Formats: sequence, C-alpha cells, structure tokens
Amino acid sequence: MSQGYAIELYFDPALENQVLKAWNVLARRQISTQLIEIESRPHITLFSSPFLDPSKIENIVKNFSSKQESLPLSFGSIGSLPSDDNVLFLAPTPTLSLLQFHSQLYDAMKKEGIEIAEEHRPDTWIPYCPVADEVPKTRMGEAFTVLRDLKLPVAGYATEIALVEYPPVREAFSFVLGNTVEP
Repeated sequence: MSQGYAIELYFDPALENQVLKAWNVLARRQISTQLIEIESRPHITLFSSPFLDPSKIENIVKNFSSKQESLPLSFGSIGSLPSDDNVLFLAPTPTLSLLQFHSQLYDAMKKEGIEIAEEHRPDTWIPYCPVADEVPKTRMGEAFTVLRDLKLPVAGYATEIALVEYPPVREAFSFVLGNTVEP
C-alpha cells in the first residue's frame, strides 16, 4: 500500500554519483541503508503528500518543466532534520534560482487547486538532499564525521523533475527540464 507521493528534482549524472558515494560509504559502514533499500534516487523533494492524483499533477509538471532550464546546484553543507527519522542531508546553497523554481511550481500547483502542506510552501520549505535516513541516534556523530570527509562543495545541475510514489520508490513520470519534445 502506498504511503505517499513526492515531486522530486533529479540531478545530472556526475552530481548524482557524488551523492551516491555518500550513500554507499554510509551503507558500507552499516550506518544507514534505508535510501538504497527503498530504491530511492538522489534528489531534492519539492513537495510530498499522502494524497495526490498523478494524472492531475502530470500535466502541471509537464507544462512547468518545459518552461524551465537546468538548474545549477551546489551542496556545501551537511545537516539533520529535527525529527524522529534521523535524516542526514546535503544542503544546497539556497540560490534565488532554486527558490524561484520552487515558488513557481508551488504557484502552478496552487492555481490548479492542489493543496500544499505547510512544510512545502515557499516561506517554510527547506531544500535538502537526503543522504541517510533512520540513522541510529548512537551513530549520528559517526555519520556526521563520515559526511564531513566528503569533499564539499559538490556541484552540478538539476536536470529532471519527477513524481514518485513511495515506499518503495516508484516513478510515476519524469520530465527533463526545458524539454518541449514529446517522449
């Protein structure tokens, strides 16, 4: 049974591989394998909801993505969310282009009557790329140390936007940013 949907921003192959290195190091050290186990892909979550109509979202995202260009990203710091999930993440520099991208998608969805949870609204959204989930509290310090050893910043581009159902992660659809050609 599905637990929810998320609209995610995917990266160019080089940046995706940099994030996967962090996942793999944490997995080899048996700190966290959750993202690998649910078959996730390196991403920034733009929105998530337990209830979405994929067919309604698809046209919104398709039209939106066709008007966008690849988005430069730079992950320069690591962090953790104040939740019971013990999520560790790479934080992108919150550039004006990233914030505007999110805000414009929010506006497009709101215009179509899509309800957006508080944590995904432009004035409260925290952009991040998860690198570990469900880290045991006793290993958080070790996980931070491992992530600090990464050569940050890592930079690249967001090149694709997708709707996924989770868990496990299953892609409903995806669109390349700026692509106006039908698949």
